[in-house]
Amino acid sequence: MDSLLKPLTPKKAAFGRHETFALRYGWLTKGFQALQADPQIFNSDASTVVLGVGKNMVNAIRYWLRATQMIEATEEGWQATELGQAIFAEEGWDPYLEDEASLWLIHWMLATNAELATAWYWLFNCFHKVEFNSDEAGNDLARFVRENLTGKHSERTVRNDINVLLKMYSQGRQGAKVEIEDILDTPLSSLKLITSSQHTHYFQCRNTTQDNLPIAIVAFAVNEIFNQRQLAILPISELMYGEKLGVAVGSVFKLTEAELLAKLERVVEKYPDIFNINETAGINQLYRQTEDKPSVSFLQDYFENKDKATS
Repeated sequence: MDSLLKPLTPKKAAFGRHETFALRYGWLTKGFQALQADPQIFNSDASTVVLGVGKNMVNAIRYWLRATQMIEATEEGWQATELGQAIFAEEGWDPYLEDEASLWLIHWMLATNAELATAWYWLFNCFHKVEFNSDEAGNDLARFVRENLTGKHSERTVRNDINVLLKMYSQGRQGAKVEIEDILDTPLSSLKLITSSQHTHYFQCRNTTQDNLPIAIVAFAVNEIFNQRQLAILPISELMYGEKLGVAVGSVFKLTEAELLAKLERVVEKYPDIFNINETAGINQLYRQTEDKPSVSFLQDYFENKDKATS
C-alpha cells in the first residue's frame, strides 16, 4: 500500500511557507470547514472575510493544512484528503481536536513530511541534541540544508523556521507565568515534546515514556514505515533511530529505547494478526504479517472504540 510519508529528496524542501505564523488552535478546523463549504476559498478574495484573518494568515492556514496532509493540491485547486475527511469532516472523528491522539497524529504528519515541513522533519529525525538554544539548532539546520539539499534556500528563512517550530512546541519557560491564550494558541505544546528552561535560553527535547501516546497512533506510524519501505521485517533499532535520513517512530515521538519496545509489544498484543516481534541472530525485529490493513484503519479502531478501551 502507498505511504503518506514524504521522504527527504534533495530537490524537494520547503521553508517559510507558513508566513512566520505558527500553527494555532482552531486553524485546521476553520480552514478545512471553509474549504468544504467552498472549494475555491483559498483562491478567493472572500477568504479573509470567511476565515476572519488577514491574507498572510489565510496563506498560513492553507500551508498548515497541506503540511499536515489534511488537504492536497489538484488541477482545480484544493481538496480534502482521505485523512482530512476522516478527522475534520462534520461527522469526522475529531473535527475540533478534542482528543490528544489527534495532536499526536498531526505531529507525526508534520515530522514525516520532509517535502513541505522540512525543518520539522529534520529536528525530530536528524537532530539529536538533548539541550540546545535556537541559534545552535539554526546553525545545524542551515548546515544540513547546505550538505543535503539543492536549490536556493535563504539561510535567514531556514533559521526562522526553527523559531517558529520552537514556538509551536515549547510551553514557554518552566515556572514562568504563561498567558492561557498563548497555551491555547499552540496546541502541539501540550505534547511536551520540547520544553524551555526557566533561567536560560536553552530548550530540552528528551526521550521519555510518552504515557499519553495512544497505541493506535504508534501502530499507524509503524504501518506507514512498512508501507514506505515495502518490507515485511524491520529491525526495531531502525524504528528507533531510522535508516540514513529516514524517519523513525522512536525519534519522532521522542521515546526511550525501552519504551519503544514496550509500546511495540502492546501493538503486537492489540493487533496479533498483523504484527509480531521475534529475535533473529540476537536482533529484535518487528514483522508485518499482512499488508491488507490500511494505516487509517488503526485510527478508525481508536476513534470509534476509544470509549470502550483505555489505549
